[in-house]
Amino acid sequence: MILACLQLNSKVGDFQGNLEKLRSGYERAVSKGAELVLAPELFLTGYPPRDLLGQKDFLLASDQANRDAAEIAGEVPLLLGLVRRNDSGQGKALHNVAAVLHRRHCVHEVRKSLLPTYDVFDEYRYFEPGQDNKIWTWQGCRIGLSICEDIWNDEDFWPEQLYRRDPVRELMDQGCDLLLNLSASPWHRGKERVREAMLAKVALSEKVPVVQVNAVGGNDELIFDGQSLAFNRAGALLACGRGFAEDLLMVDTEAGVLDKQWPAEMSQLFSALSLGIRDYVGKCGFRQVVLGLSGGIDSALTAVLAVDALGPENVLGVLMPSRYSSEGSISDAEQLARKLEIEYRTLPIESAFQSMLQHLDPFLAGTPPGLTEENLQSRIRGVTLMAISNKTGRLVLTTGNKSELAVGYCTLYGDMCGALAVINDLPKLTVYELSRWINRRDEIIPEHSITKAPSAELRENQSDQDSLPPYEILDAIVEAYVVRGEGVADLVRAGYSEPLVREILRKVDLSEYKRRQAAPGLKVTSKAFGVGRRMPIARALE
Repeated sequence: MILACLQLNSKVGDFQGNLEKLRSGYERAVSKGAELVLAPELFLTGYPPRDLLGQKDFLLASDQANRDAAEIAGEVPLLLGLVRRNDSGQGKALHNVAAVLHRRHCVHEVRKSLLPTYDVFDEYRYFEPGQDNKIWTWQGCRIGLSICEDIWNDEDFWPEQLYRRDPVRELMDQGCDLLLNLSASPWHRGKERVREAMLAKVALSEKVPVVQVNAVGGNDELIFDGQSLAFNRAGALLACGRGFAEDLLMVDTEAGVLDKQWPAEMSQLFSALSLGIRDYVGKCGFRQVVLGLSGGIDSALTAVLAVDALGPENVLGVLMPSRYSSEGSISDAEQLARKLEIEYRTLPIESAFQSMLQHLDPFLAGTPPGLTEENLQSRIRGVTLMAISNKTGRLVLTTGNKSELAVGYCTLYGDMCGALAVINDLPKLTVYELSRWINRRDEIIPEHSITKAPSAELRENQSDQDSLPPYEILDAIVEAYVVRGEGVADLVRAGYSEPLVREILRKVDLSEYKRRQAAPGLKVTSKAFGVGRRMPIARALE
């Protein structure tokens, strides 16, 4: 059978725009000989619609979009993810549905059975799970439909099953000949390889071809990578969609196998972040961005990503040197801006800093300079960028990394000021790794920005390591505590000193109030700060 996977980038709530993409993709697929056309999970609403699902007008628009989508489908069936009302009068008001549209009618549908509630997912908040899943027959082929998580519960692949049901096994018990999966599976580092291995295992174990169409695009913090996949009944890869880009993937279930080599990990990470910026900026109604350029590696990396996402003509860099800024940092920032061919401005903050010191003299007089004075400089820079944003309509990108955010090595209303935190899910060591990957053929980021000791330059001879342990140690402890949930005893057994462990963990816990006020960041690891990590602010601490 010839299938077409419409790997499309939908926008949450843009029903007309999503319908036009669907119509265009369907017509192209049919013209190429598709016998079935697949579109991703909840494509019409965009994923995730979150609490829009509780708004009456949104649901009315969704109902109309469902009817309009049926009009698109002609002689070739269209399999589409959408929201359907639960008319049973029991349970949640909605279902997450895979609908089969044929000749302007819905001829078959299944309801998502497994509703994830971990990490960034909260589907059971909105949807009633499906209780049965019937085979659909087309051209003599018994086709099993599943929706994203429904296929992620294979007992032979996962050491622990999250759910008591296995929808795939239920379909196979009905004599399924072809297993299709409509998905909106967000990406994090390594996810594409896990997804491939898991789907291949399902195909091999069940001896059935498996085809998954996956969403692509950025919606708020989440980045969807596409990379739709098809396997034969022996678990061999038949086809793979483009990564981090829209695609029309044609799949012949009887074709020869594909020799697939995944792109380098840093290549995937770069593409993900670039797509995340482009979609966040564009879907929020902006075209241009502004960011501070300090001469350090974090702002340099953010600028490179912004240029890749939006083009140099849409990126403005602002240098805001203080009395503590080194000549090297200023020249590094200027060198980067020239290399990227972006517009940049230099706005020294010394006069504003002096004015603020004078303004606050009743509180500062007679006290030694310290954190208050350091943070004042950062907040002046934040005010500057926000003023430029207000005047020019540019969206502000923040440049802090995950290591800093974890322990609160950042200033509220200062360097945290902005609308999108591009690299706040990148530990500092990953910032270095990605920057070196960018420079693998040409020095885009000044080498001095990579090799010099990192510093906020808010006081004389300041270094990050004045306040933090080496990043090799900090990142390892943060990964263990934040991502894997390990505690003090685990880390001490791993060889870290107990006083250091307790200090870092306390800083992580104390900084929750800062993170709650941070700009949304692009999720690229398995556990990011943001909607997938919900910690109380007011809590007992050791």
